[in-house]
Amino acid sequence: MTDLADLSAVALVEAYRARRLSPVEVVDAVIARIDAWEPQLNALWAYDPGAARASARQSEARWAKGEPLGAIDGVPLTIKENIATKGTPVPLGTAAMTLVPAAADAPPAARTREAGGVILAKTTMPDYGMLSSGLSSFHKLARNPWDISTNPGGSSAGAGAAAAAGYGPLHIGTDIGGSIRLPAGWCGLVGLKPSAGRLPIDPPFIGRVAGPMTRTVTDAALYMSVLTKPDRRDTMALPYQELDWLDLARPVKGLKIGLWLEAGFGQEVGSETRAAVQGAAAALADAGATIVPIKPFLTRAMIDGLDRFWRARGYEDVSRLPPEQQARILPYIFNWIVTAKDFTGGDVYSGFAQIEAMRNALHAALKDVDFIISPTAPEPSYPAEWASPFNDPQRPFEHIAFTVAANMGGQPAVSINCGYSGAGLPIGLQIIGQAFDDLGVLRLARAYEEMRAPPRPWPTLAG
Repeated sequence: MTDLADLSAVALVEAYRARRLSPVEVVDAVIARIDAWEPQLNALWAYDPGAARASARQSEARWAKGEPLGAIDGVPLTIKENIATKGTPVPLGTAAMTLVPAAADAPPAARTREAGGVILAKTTMPDYGMLSSGLSSFHKLARNPWDISTNPGGSSAGAGAAAAAGYGPLHIGTDIGGSIRLPAGWCGLVGLKPSAGRLPIDPPFIGRVAGPMTRTVTDAALYMSVLTKPDRRDTMALPYQELDWLDLARPVKGLKIGLWLEAGFGQEVGSETRAAVQGAAAALADAGATIVPIKPFLTRAMIDGLDRFWRARGYEDVSRLPPEQQARILPYIFNWIVTAKDFTGGDVYSGFAQIEAMRNALHAALKDVDFIISPTAPEPSYPAEWASPFNDPQRPFEHIAFTVAANMGGQPAVSINCGYSGAGLPIGLQIIGQAFDDLGVLRLARAYEEMRAPPRPWPTLAG
């Protein structure tokens, strides 16, 4: 029998409706899973099993009356630490922050509560969300349940670890350069970076989105039906669309899909990753898609410029802190940020201009295809204690070449597992869609999910 902690959100809601399961027994099972795994994974912040059980009892009463609040009533889940939940401090992964309880739920948390989701905890992240790692000056080191000596990725590090370990079926992360998709790829998950503005967040910022991290495409779609509801606090939000997020059936036959294996800068794609992505392309071709090669379209100047802009943005925030707080920042991050102190206005503006350059480059690459597929990351995961795959603060973004352009362009993109390394670590396939075609990206991901080889069992403490 499948452990209750491993059931999908869709299956749980169906079972609640049919009175086969109670949210209370499911939440108890997930809490037992967390209590067993968490001493090794360090995925959670502000874990509150008592509040989760109380929320589950309320959900149980609603289901008994046939009056669920929404599409995920009674489903246990986590929310990334930088998404505010009322009454909980938001440390942003760094010991430099003063801990002040949040005054209100941010939009994703508000939509989650309104729909009856049972919030178990917040999930950990690195300092200021500026690492693809589980390393933090505030939280304990987050680890990857597939191999606890390796990194879950980041910055949605705890979310990736929690989803792979079975801390409930729904998790939400944020992504400004790959922070949902990279941990999803390294942890064997489905991680959706929605179109810019599709899912309201607060505060909004160029390239920054929130999105679901789940074990299945259908669960990601279910959570999107909740998270995309409108919220006026997001000044960059798209007009709300009533989409049928669970209408995922679509034929692959006739699609023209670009295969992008060389980004134009950054870490070279390893042989195992390349083979796994080419295998996914072959499966899609067998289903009737036309696969066409996509030439490298990003440049070193683009990522170096964006790096300068992000350093300058970080330094502007950090420079306001007193020295004793600056000293608490993770050294890797501080040593990266502080290099911006001598930047000129031209340095910063020319860096900012690379956002437009990346957007235009990806827009052009999508001109003659319906979708682009690529590796999510060039290689499988890396040592847990490292801040990035190269562990060099002056080369921090060599691994985000395939993910970052969709943030700057605003296109929807999803990571889905497409294989495993010789060491048994997951490998992610990224699917990038046309502007605002979030449902199309999920549909292609679902089609691939159904045609791929059965994935390996999820990691267990015994394995």
